[in-house]
Amino acid sequence: MTSPYVMRPAELSDYDALHAIAVESGPGFTSLPVDEDILRKRLLKSVDSFSDRLEQPAYGKYLMMLENTETGEIGGCSAVKAGIGVKSPFFNYRIITLAQASQEADRRFDMDALILTNEFVGFTEVGTLFLSEKHRGAGIGRLAAQSRYLLMSSAPERFGEMVIAELRGVVDNEGNTPFWDCLGEHFFRMSFTDADYLSATTDNQFILDLMPKYPIYIDLLPPEAREVIGRCHSDGVPAFKLLEWEGFRFEKVVDIFDGGPIMQIPRTLIRTTRESRVVTLNVGEADKVTGLVARTDLAEFRSTLMTGECDGNDSFITSADTIARLKLKPGDQARIWLRN
Repeated sequence: MTSPYVMRPAELSDYDALHAIAVESGPGFTSLPVDEDILRKRLLKSVDSFSDRLEQPAYGKYLMMLENTETGEIGGCSAVKAGIGVKSPFFNYRIITLAQASQEADRRFDMDALILTNEFVGFTEVGTLFLSEKHRGAGIGRLAAQSRYLLMSSAPERFGEMVIAELRGVVDNEGNTPFWDCLGEHFFRMSFTDADYLSATTDNQFILDLMPKYPIYIDLLPPEAREVIGRCHSDGVPAFKLLEWEGFRFEKVVDIFDGGPIMQIPRTLIRTTRESRVVTLNVGEADKVTGLVARTDLAEFRSTLMTGECDGNDSFITSADTIARLKLKPGDQARIWLRN
């Protein structure tokens, strides 16, 4: 599996490409708003995070760009937020089940309800995964997704013990979502797009101010809203399946705006993390196994698809081109993940 693509730290010069990706990603992709000030600040925060220039590394945000090293094209991105819910709340709805019973009426049944929570304090979040249409296929999506876990493995002390992933809910091309239209709009008195923008640009105090503080019975919502709770956008189905493959599980927590699912897992149980290991790279002709290979230093992190062969427990033979894409040389160490 040779490929010219690499995942590498975002640079300030990536703004135009990042903006184009944000436009293509469409409405409801909260982590990529079409806003110059926000995107430039996120690039700067990522550069400072990779360079270890933050006073509090635990709040770092690491944005990676998918680059075709042959053409220089940027085909997508993915990111890791080291710590969420501390500096500003990370509000969500948890689905709880309330037991209803009456001996006199001879009735006993359960009803689901939504309650507002901020329970992911200090968790790490993986997200911002998006590939332009022309750069999809041939394992590129896996590269963009799994690189986030290889990145965390390079400096585990910077990341939380628990990891979540928030998937975009059901939103149409005009930015309309049944969940918001039937619930959130009644309390915020604004469009989904406006609320989404405020969420990306403020400390989310407006959510605490305006959201109902009591449980909301799901059975009282219109059918079109009930049907999308915990469902992801059609474009997010491949990402959802990859998360399940890694071991992430849906634990009945959803986004408060679009009702999309939030998956979670202990960091050390992520499949890519568990199955990866550090080896010494050597050059040779070998194609017995395929997988991913990444640098072990977070500041200069790069990852790519590769083919090769294990040479003992601590050595791996691969092509000179693969090693060069990582900006390494033979004899250097790298982290590999191999397909079974």
